[in-house]
Amino acid sequence: MSHIGRPGEPDKRSLRREILAVRNRLTADDLRETSSALARRALELPELARAGTVAAYVSVGSEPGTLALLDALRARGVRVLLPALLPDNDLDWGVYEGEGSLARVQHGGRMALYEPAGERLGPDAVTTADAVLLPGLAVDTRGMRLGRGGGSYDRVLARLERAGARPALVVLLYDTEVVGFVPAEPHDRPVRAVVTPSGVRRFGHHT
Repeated sequence: MSHIGRPGEPDKRSLRREILAVRNRLTADDLRETSSALARRALELPELARAGTVAAYVSVGSEPGTLALLDALRARGVRVLLPALLPDNDLDWGVYEGEGSLARVQHGGRMALYEPAGERLGPDAVTTADAVLLPGLAVDTRGMRLGRGGGSYDRVLARLERAGARPALVVLLYDTEVVGFVPAEPHDRPVRAVVTPSGVRRFGHHT
């Protein structure tokens, strides 16, 4: 099996495995506490304070919890867009209208996701967002993000790039997931900030 052209792949795979193993040991109490801390911290971000539209996602399993944050943004009058996974792994979007507006959708053998039950706005809706909250498994000191490997957010980031859209990219993680180095591909774009339960860390490559 050749890894030519994908220099970081084996490293990415083992890093993903390590991080998921740690996440899987978290208790329901851990998840609850980190979710409310994450919401408090994220709301301090100026990029979210002044955003009219935020593209976000509903956390699943042991991911850092996002529901408290989605509700807080919505209470502030922010238009929150949530993704719906398409068969080709691209993402469509719908508006978050509160927890009752989410539908649990099973995608093949993968985990069930919570998606917006209402009208679909099309994959390009993300280009209207002032900030995009990205799921991830780690971010390094340069702001390079390690995704889950499904490629959906690579599609989103490529779409933003093509549209000339420059939303603030923010990744939500646990404290231990800010690491020294994440293997990156040439096309990877750094994020502007990472929010963890203990605070916000910004990366200095943006004006």
